[in-house]
Amino acid sequence: MLPPSYWLAGLITILIVIVCVLVHYEGLRLLSDRLPTPRLHQRQRVILLILSLLFLHIVEIWIFGLAYYGLLTLGNFGELQGVSGNLLYDCVYFSASAYTTIGFGDIYPVGALRTMTGAEGITGLTIITWSASYTFVEMLKTWDSNE
Repeated sequence: MLPPSYWLAGLITILIVIVCVLVHYEGLRLLSDRLPTPRLHQRQRVILLILSLLFLHIVEIWIFGLAYYGLLTLGNFGELQGVSGNLLYDCVYFSASAYTTIGFGDIYPVGALRTMTGAEGITGLTIITWSASYTFVEMLKTWDSNE
């Protein structure tokens, strides 16, 4: 049987995934409703869209990073091996590595944190793909073949 810390890490992971999906959904909804349509150049709209999506992804990486930081601060959830000194920075850096599925390997989880890391990888992959699909649809709407 798994220790309680693994179950709690799993529950927290589910909540963090839900929060990130909701943040992304609401962000895309706001972009759809409020993204200005420039009169002169449609490129401005696409550039603003890409910058907004990057901002959303950074927010989601920070949400996971803060969750790692919180679990590490509470204790009994494992640890991050290879941490260099600034725990919050290392948690966010590790989160970016997991979210983008780069996985450099210089920092890696031990213990119950592995649950969150695996879920963050699939969440990041899914949300990044969602952003790419959304961008494609927006580009189809806004790009003029003569421009």
